[in-house]
Amino acid sequence: MQSMELQNTVKEALNALYHHPDDAVRMQADRWLQDFQRTIDAWQVADNLLHDATSNPETLIFCSQTLRSKVQRDFEELPSEAFFQLRNSLNNLLKKFHKGPPIVRTQISIAVAALAVHVPAKDWGDGGIVNWLRDEMNSHPEFIPGFLELLTVLPEEAFNYKIAARPERRRHFEKELTAQMEIALNILTACLNISELKEQVLEAFASWLRLKHGIPGSVLATHPLVLTALSSLNSDILSEASVNVVSELIHYTASKSSGGISVQGPLIQVIVPQVMNLQAQLRDSSKDEEDVKAIARLFADMGDSYVELIATGSSEAMMIVNALLEVASHPEYDIASMTFNFWHSLQVILTKRNSDISFGDEASIEAERNQRLQVFRQSYESLVSLVSSRVQYPQAYQDLSYEDLREFKQTRYAVADVLTDAASVLGGDATLQILYMKLLEAISCCGNEHGEWRPAEAALFCIRAISSYVSVVETNVMPQVMDLLPKLPHQPQLLQTVCLIIGAFSKWLDAAPSGFSKLPLVIDILMSGMRTSEDSAAAAALAFRHICDDCRKKLCTYCKELFHIYYTAVNGEGSFKGSADDSLHLVEALSMVITELPPEPAKVALEELCASVITPLQAVINQGPEVFEKKHARELTVHIDRFAYIFRYVNHPEAVADSVHRLWPIFKAIFDLRAWDMRTMESLCRACKYAVRTSGRFMGTTIGAMLEEIQGLYQQHHQPCFLYLSSEVIKIFGSDPSCASYLKNMIEVLFKHTTSLLTSIKEFTTRPDIADDCFLLASRCIRYCPQLFIPSAVFPALIDCAMIGITVQHREASNSVLTFLSDIFDLAKSSKGEQYLSIRDSLIIPRGATITRILVAALTGALPNSRLETVAYALLALTRAYGMQALEWARESVSLIPLTVVKEVERSRFFQALSEAASGADVNTLILSVEELSDVCRRNRTVQEIVQGALKPLELNLVPVL
Repeated sequence: MQSMELQNTVKEALNALYHHPDDAVRMQADRWLQDFQRTIDAWQVADNLLHDATSNPETLIFCSQTLRSKVQRDFEELPSEAFFQLRNSLNNLLKKFHKGPPIVRTQISIAVAALAVHVPAKDWGDGGIVNWLRDEMNSHPEFIPGFLELLTVLPEEAFNYKIAARPERRRHFEKELTAQMEIALNILTACLNISELKEQVLEAFASWLRLKHGIPGSVLATHPLVLTALSSLNSDILSEASVNVVSELIHYTASKSSGGISVQGPLIQVIVPQVMNLQAQLRDSSKDEEDVKAIARLFADMGDSYVELIATGSSEAMMIVNALLEVASHPEYDIASMTFNFWHSLQVILTKRNSDISFGDEASIEAERNQRLQVFRQSYESLVSLVSSRVQYPQAYQDLSYEDLREFKQTRYAVADVLTDAASVLGGDATLQILYMKLLEAISCCGNEHGEWRPAEAALFCIRAISSYVSVVETNVMPQVMDLLPKLPHQPQLLQTVCLIIGAFSKWLDAAPSGFSKLPLVIDILMSGMRTSEDSAAAAALAFRHICDDCRKKLCTYCKELFHIYYTAVNGEGSFKGSADDSLHLVEALSMVITELPPEPAKVALEELCASVITPLQAVINQGPEVFEKKHARELTVHIDRFAYIFRYVNHPEAVADSVHRLWPIFKAIFDLRAWDMRTMESLCRACKYAVRTSGRFMGTTIGAMLEEIQGLYQQHHQPCFLYLSSEVIKIFGSDPSCASYLKNMIEVLFKHTTSLLTSIKEFTTRPDIADDCFLLASRCIRYCPQLFIPSAVFPALIDCAMIGITVQHREASNSVLTFLSDIFDLAKSSKGEQYLSIRDSLIIPRGATITRILVAALTGALPNSRLETVAYALLALTRAYGMQALEWARESVSLIPLTVVKEVERSRFFQALSEAASGADVNTLILSVEELSDVCRRNRTVQEIVQGALKPLELNLVPVL
C-alpha cells in the first residue's frame, strides 16, 4: 500500500515538475524527486513504474534514470541475494524497451552494465556477463537491438567512476571484459548478417576497441568487423560508426597496452592505404561538411598516432604529411585545426637533441637531425603560408558577439602556436622572411585612406608570434619591417598590433646594429598608440615597458625624455586612453631604467618619480580625515599601486629605504584613516612588502614603526594583508639578532589575536584569508626565526588552531594549515630546527592520535580529492618523524572505520604503503595507496557519511570506544 502511495506521489511530482505554471511549485517538486532518488524505497518504486504499462514517457525517463543511478551508486544498500532478482527485472525491462524510447533503453543498459561492474563474473554464470548476454541473444533474437546497446555500453562502464565499486573490483571487471573480448567480437560478427544493425554493430565494436588490449593486431588485420568498417569508408554515404571504428583502430595500434606500433605493423598496413584513399574527398566540394570533417579526423588521428614513424621522413610518411597539409588548407578552421597538434608533436621530435639515434658520435647525430629537418622544411614553409591567413580580422569584426570575439582570439593564439612550431623547424629568420613577403603583399592594400588594413594586421600578428625565434641581430628583414611601421594607418586594431610588435622586438632594438637608431620612430608610434584607443594604449604601455627593460643601459642618458613620456601618459598631461593598470607598465618601465643609473642620479630620479605619485595622495589627505575616509578605494589605490611597482623595480636598496622613510608619515596617515578598508590596505601592504624586499636591512627605524602600526591595527580590523606583510618582514629580518625583540613581540601579538579569532571550523570558513595568511606566516617563522617562534607561548595554541582548521574547504587556507603542520613534523630536516625537537615532541605526541585521525578523515572525504597529495605528505611527514608510534596512530584511526566500508586487505595495503614510504620508499606508491583508500571511502554518499561519522574530524577530544 505504501509503495502504491509513493508511486502516485512520484507521478504527481513529475506532473508538477513538467507542467505546473508556478516556478516555486516546480522547484519544490524537483527537490522532492531528488531526495526521493536517495531513498531505499526508490528501488522498488522505480522498478514498479517501469513495468507499469500506464506510465507516461516522463515517468519512464525519470524511473530509468533513478534505477541506473541506484545501481551505480547505491548497490550496496541491497542484500546480496537481491542480485538475481534485480538482474532478471532489468533484463525484462531491456526486452520491454528494446524498440525504445531510446533514452529509457540506454539508461536500462547502463544499469545492467553497472551491475556487472559490481558483481563478479562467476555470479553471472560460466563466462561472465558477455556469455550470459550471448545466451540471452540466442534465446531471444527478437530483442537483439536492446542487447546490442548493452554490449556497447559494457566496456564504457569499465571507466565510469560514478559507479561506487571498489578499485580492486573495477580492475577485475576490466580483466573480465578483456578475457571475454573474443566472445564479444564473435557476437558482433554474427550480428553483421543483419544489415539494418550494421551501424549499431560497428559502434559496439568501436566501444570494445577502447579497452585497447586483448586482441593481437594480426588477428584484427583480417577480422570481418575491421574489413567491414574499412569498406564502409568508401560508401557514398559515409558511415559515422565506421569512422569511429577506424579512429579507434588507429589509436589501438599506437597504444602501449596493445604492444604499440612496433608489433602492430600488419594492422597499420591495412589501415593506412584505406584512409589515404579518402584524400581526394577532402577537395570534393559536393561532399557534406560533416563527412569531410570525419575524413579529416582520420588523417589527424593517423598523424597524431604515427608521428614517430612519420618523423623518419620516408616516402610513405611524406604522403601522410602532404595529406595533413591538405587538411590544414581547408577553409573551415574547425577542420584545418585538427592537424595543429600533429605539427607540434612532429616539431618536438625533429628538434629534440637527445633523439634515440642508434649510431655515431654527436656530430653524426647532429647531421642526422639536420637532414631530418631538411626533409620537412618545405612542408613547414607551406604550413606557414597556409595558417597565416587565418588570423585576419573578419570583415564585420565590430559586429562580433562577445563569444565570437573570444573564439576569434583563441583561433589567433592557436595559429600563433603553429607558427612557433614552424619557426622551431625552419629557424626564426627563415620564417620571418616568409611572413615579411605576406606583409609586403598586405601593405599594398593599405595604400589609400580607405585601404584595407586587415591583411597587414594579420601579417604583423604572425611576425610578432615568432619574435622570440628571430635573431636579435637580424639585419635583412627587421630593419625594413621597422621602417614600414610608421607608414601604416593609425587604425585602432592595426595600431594595437604595431605597438605589440614593437614590444616583442625590444631585444632586437637593443642588440641589432641598426636597432637603437629606430627607437625615436617607434617611440612616436607608441605615443600615438597611447592616445588612440584603450586597446592600443594598453599595447603601447606594455611595449614601452619591454623597451625600457631590454634597452635600459642605453636609455640611461635619456631619463629626461622618458620622464616626459611618463608625465604625458600618467599625469594626464596628454590624452592617455589606457587604464590605471596600463599606466603601471610605464611606472615599471621608468623604474627599470632608474635601476641602471649610478647611486646619486638614481636617488634624484627616484625622488622625482615618487614625488609625481605622492602629490595627488597628499592633496587628498590635506582635505581632512572626513573627506579622506569617504574617498572610494580606487581613488587611492591607483596611486599606491604605483609605489608598489617603484619599490619592486628600482633596485637601489638604500635609495628606496630613504624614500620609504620620507614617505612614512603619509603611509601612516593612510594606515590610520583607512585601516577598515581592505582594498586600500592590501594595496598599501603590497607597496610596503616590496619596499622591505628591495631595501632589506637599510629600512632601519622605519621597519619598527611599520610593525608597530600593523600589529596595533590588526587587533582592531583583522586585515589579512597585515599578516602577509609580516611574513615578508620575517623573511628579511627573522635571523637578525638586533630585530629579535620587536619581532618576538609582533609574532606573539599577531598569533595570539588570530588564534582567538579562529576557534572553530565555522570561523575558518568565514575568515579563510586570515587562516591562509596566518599559517603562511607561521611556516615562515619556522623557517627564518624558529628561535623566536617555537619556544613562544603562542606555538602550542597555533598547533591546536591548525588542528581545528585542517578540514577547512577553502583551498589556500587548507594548504597553508597542512604545510605548517608538515613543517613542524619536518623540523629535524633543518639545522636550525633540530635543537627544538624536544619542544615539538612535547606538543605533538599528546596530540598525535588526534592529528592522525583528522588527516585520515581528510584523506577519506573531509577534504576534496584535489588535496590528497598535500594531506598525504603531512601524514607521511608525521610518520617519518614518529615512526612506529605514528603507524599505530594511523592504525587506530583507520580501525574506527567499519570493516563493511574498508576491508582488512584494503587497510593492510594502506599501512604497508605508509610504512614503506616512511622508510624511504617511493612516495608515489603511497599516493596510489592513498588514492585507493580515498576512492573506497568516497564511493557513494552513504559510505562517505559512515566514514566521516566514524572519524569525526571536527572533534578534537574523541575518546575511542573500547
